[in-house]
Amino acid sequence: MEFKGSNLIKLLLLTQCLTVLCVSQNYDFFYFVRQWPGSYCNTNRSYCYPTTGKPAADFGIHGLWPNRNDGSYPSNCDPNSQFNPSEVSNITSKLQSHWPTLACPTNNGTRFWAHEWEKHGTCSMSKLNQHDYFELAIKLKQKTDLKQTFRNAGINPNGGPYSLSNMKEAIKKAFGFTPHIDCNVDASGKSQLFQVYMCVNRTGSNFIECPVFPRGGRCKPSIMFPVF
Repeated sequence: MEFKGSNLIKLLLLTQCLTVLCVSQNYDFFYFVRQWPGSYCNTNRSYCYPTTGKPAADFGIHGLWPNRNDGSYPSNCDPNSQFNPSEVSNITSKLQSHWPTLACPTNNGTRFWAHEWEKHGTCSMSKLNQHDYFELAIKLKQKTDLKQTFRNAGINPNGGPYSLSNMKEAIKKAFGFTPHIDCNVDASGKSQLFQVYMCVNRTGSNFIECPVFPRGGRCKPSIMFPVF
């Protein structure tokens, strides 16, 4: 009886753990987030170019983040699934190009990718393995050239101020969905374009209207688009 009771307790604990894991991995859509490097590097925070050199003047990937329709989000869903560079070895050069790091000290990007996988990617493992997660983000970026989209609307990274509403409209006109634009401030305190959020369905197959926009990073009606 003691043996059976012990097994029953183990079974209950296992069931509880699996339930928690399933709940933590429950999500409705992704935020696909890209960052303008000029707005990372012109603040009072420190920055370092990666070992591959200065990134291209383009909107680099910040992350692909599972989110829920109520505005909450899962994170760190599986501590046993750590980032493994060998899983993405055939797309490492693409990651260095499309998903560069600007964090100090200078590094090759692995630390950044590990953080994104372990905090966010592990919460989409019901749909995507590690390789597919990073490959999907690259493909989404290649489908949506934000810099060219802005250029087509006469919006260029020349330091000049631009209308926030015009920026959003340019993206909506090009891709059919309203983005969220996140701002920070430069070293002189001016509001500037920092990140662009677009929403993707939970399988990663299509862009969608965002069920909810993130909090924070509020922009002024007119914002700077700094040089990089």
